[in-house]
Amino acid sequence: MTTQNQYAPLERMLRRPEVEQVTGMARTTIYDGMANGTFPKPVKIGARAVAWPESVIRQWIAERMGGSRA
Repeated sequence: MTTQNQYAPLERMLRRPEVEQVTGMARTTIYDGMANGTFPKPVKIGARAVAWPESVIRQWIAERMGGSRA
């Protein structure tokens, strides 16, 4: 017998429009950042779909905020 508590909650995946909203960045800036290694790359979630794990985006934001506050 298994219970729901035995399973960890799934990571929320953010599609590009939501990443734009959360970060305040435009699509071009996101893709430029991915190309030069300053923004995390998404993971493939389907044949023609990608998304970013929410924790990765939140961590990226926290790193930026920590550096700007020092």
